[in-house]
Amino acid sequence: MVEVLLLVGLAVAVFVGFNIGGSSTGVAFGPAVGSGTLGKLAAGALMTVFVLVGGATGGTRVIQTMGGDIVPQDQFTLAASVAVLFFVGMALLVSNLFGVPASTSMTAVGAIAGLGVATNTIDWGTMGRIVTWWLVAPILAFWVCGVIGRYLYPYLDAWLDLDSSDDPALFVDRSGLVPIPRRHPNARRREVIGTVLVIAIGCYMAYAAGASNVANAVAPLVGANAIPPLDLFGVFELSSLYVAVVVASGAIGLGAFTIARRTLDTVGNDLTDLPLTAALIVETISASLITFLSFIGIPASLAVSATMCIVGLGWGRATRTTTLSDAAKAARSGEPPVAVDSVAADGHGGGRVKSVSDVPSIGEEDPGSLKASDLFDPAATARVVVLWVLTPSISAVAAYLVFRFVPVF
Repeated sequence: MVEVLLLVGLAVAVFVGFNIGGSSTGVAFGPAVGSGTLGKLAAGALMTVFVLVGGATGGTRVIQTMGGDIVPQDQFTLAASVAVLFFVGMALLVSNLFGVPASTSMTAVGAIAGLGVATNTIDWGTMGRIVTWWLVAPILAFWVCGVIGRYLYPYLDAWLDLDSSDDPALFVDRSGLVPIPRRHPNARRREVIGTVLVIAIGCYMAYAAGASNVANAVAPLVGANAIPPLDLFGVFELSSLYVAVVVASGAIGLGAFTIARRTLDTVGNDLTDLPLTAALIVETISASLITFLSFIGIPASLAVSATMCIVGLGWGRATRTTTLSDAAKAARSGEPPVAVDSVAADGHGGGRVKSVSDVPSIGEEDPGSLKASDLFDPAATARVVVLWVLTPSISAVAAYLVFRFVPVF
């Protein structure tokens, strides 16, 4: 019976990882795919590799937090672990069916918190620390990118000048036995550098996703001591913790190659049409924030941080149409200093500067060239936020009801 339950638990863990791959790949590589820098197949391959690396490093600390700090480790019986993972998987499946990158960490922590409340064993101190960072991280992401959008973005965009050519900076030469990336004949050096940076930082985001999200698939099973170590041909033994990381990473990779295609469309095309410069900023700030939180053991949401970076960047860009003194005068008079629809950091189309020296000063930007639709779709953003609230709520409530009222638990 125990062996059957373990197989069920591993199957559910793979199901959860599969859905995590579908959700997180869009967040990590959506900007790169949306800007035409990377294809979906390549995004899935890079996601799989760097999730494994992230899970084997920072991810182990998050596994320990979720597998024994929120609720005592003895609460994770094999049956309870399977139930927690089931709630997480079902909530994530709902979000993926809507094509929205869900808050995976919030969903997983919600299910574990439901178990803790039902059994009166939850560590409120640990939960308080996690929830505090859940509030601080997106605010920090918004303001950091807001400052960059207001004071630095147009200079970076003009210096990199990544969108001036219709041809890709790099292409894959498949004429030989081994495909080799090559520079396009018409691409300038700065375009090649920018393209390489976008791909590299997308890999960095995949690393951050692995560090944060592998725990969501396997932490309950690790807490239950349900995953055995693996003897590799008698050479060395892979500990149960790292076996769990491999299982979760493989499942996430499976999702990255399959259902992630829809979330790649949502992030890359519906939610935002980011140029390469904006993609670099969003990926760098959100990945750095999530990597930091993972190494201190906080299960945080890459989806929330990345989207708040996008919104903050657009808001900061829009505020360049007015100086701080003009904004203060407008506030006293009751007139908005920035138009509601002028939230863009795109740089496409009319008004794009060709060099750093041509960047307009703050207060001299043309509000008419800054449109909300150039950066993000408010309707798509609202849909994402609703799913962020809904998915962890589903898993938390379902977990509480089952662990509180079903006698088998």
